[in-house]
Amino acid sequence: MRTLTLFLLAATLLFPQEQKKKKQRASPPVETSVALGGKNVTIKYSSPSMKGRKIFGELVPFGKVWRAGANEATALHTDADIVLGDLTVPAGDYTLFVIPEANSWTLIVNKQTGQWGLTYNQDQDLGRTKMSLSKVTPVESYKMTLSEKSLKLEWEETAASVSLKLK
Repeated sequence: MRTLTLFLLAATLLFPQEQKKKKQRASPPVETSVALGGKNVTIKYSSPSMKGRKIFGELVPFGKVWRAGANEATALHTDADIVLGDLTVPAGDYTLFVIPEANSWTLIVNKQTGQWGLTYNQDQDLGRTKMSLSKVTPVESYKMTLSEKSLKLEWEETAASVSLKLK
């Protein structure tokens, strides 16, 4: 009887936690990574979906800093010194932001880390670099991709990319 009581008590305590795990966030966490010269570059972000909304120019306004994802700020970790576009990024941890415009985007690498959402302090910028834009077939869920040559962000009908290489 005691064993049964302990089992029921444990099940009662664990059940709500299991229910939480089953509920997925509206913008689930995603990770992309690439190895450059044996060193890892990793980005962790949350991936929102369009859900019939107009994204760039409305949900994500033009000319304003955006966290490049949802929920927690987008985190970059690099084990090596890298170059994003024309910006040298020393090995370490950073937060990525972008400023989308109708015809150009700017990638921001910021030294502040661990913040929720759009807690942005321009004084902490490591630097900024321009991104190349292209049109793509509609992408429902926001996606970031690291490859041996680039970082690419895709959502709605927009792809923004910047070159990536070892320093």
